[in-house]
Amino acid sequence: MFAIAVEQQQYKTYILSDQATPSRLEVVPERGGIITRWQYCGHDLLYLDTGRFANPNLSVRGGIPILFPICGNLPNDTYTYRGREYQLKQHGFARDLPWRVSDRNTQEGVSITLILESNDLTRSLYPFDFELAFTYTLKGNILEIDQRYTNRSEETMPFATGLHPYFWTADKSQLQFKIPAVQFYDQTTHRKHPFTGTFDFDRPEIDAAFTKVTGLAATVRDRQRQLQVRMLYKASYSNLVFWTIEGKEFYCLEPWSSPRNALNTGQHLIRLAPGDKWETQVRLSVDFF
Repeated sequence: MFAIAVEQQQYKTYILSDQATPSRLEVVPERGGIITRWQYCGHDLLYLDTGRFANPNLSVRGGIPILFPICGNLPNDTYTYRGREYQLKQHGFARDLPWRVSDRNTQEGVSITLILESNDLTRSLYPFDFELAFTYTLKGNILEIDQRYTNRSEETMPFATGLHPYFWTADKSQLQFKIPAVQFYDQTTHRKHPFTGTFDFDRPEIDAAFTKVTGLAATVRDRQRQLQVRMLYKASYSNLVFWTIEGKEFYCLEPWSSPRNALNTGQHLIRLAPGDKWETQVRLSVDFF
């Protein structure tokens, strides 16, 4: 049985459930359209810093934030378009703005669709008119994130997009990675390193960009919890980024369509013609072993 409940917590929270599994998803539209919780068979799969989440002046650290119209940061938070400078904070504004619910469905799975549209604030930061539609679908051990981007401007709209999932783990030393790449770029030291399926978790921070992925799936096995998370993504995601901080019970594996600073460099930017729509998907699944 699939169901959607609504609870008024600090923010209105939509709770999607597949009671046969059981699995559960919590979504908060007005806090950046974010998924805050994903449970499967009683296991929490996502990390959430509840203190930051409760403070509307802070970006959320946890759940699955949405990255748009940039991934990562820009030098001095600045990019230039048609000779004019604009300011954008790290990962863009979609994760900070309220989204609205446009559709709910409990047939053949349980899903909710959220919409973000351009407004005066977004146009002051990013001079384009757009509509973003994200549909979260939960069924059993699978979470699908379908996305549609519409350019409502009269000129081609350049953008990058991505997701920033925070996966919960108690012991990072028990993690094993299958990422379709042979090397990564360390975004803190600016050096390239071979990738052998693990990381040095004794470092204060790991910020590793896989810029040359050779496949459309990545898997993380948590030997302590005896579960694995598998991520399938469309070819439009040219980069995967792994990020974590020492002493925190999370790791992030982020699909990005473009690398950092793409609005300035043009590298792997998506360019959407006036009136056109563009769609993509990320599919997450969890299994025990």
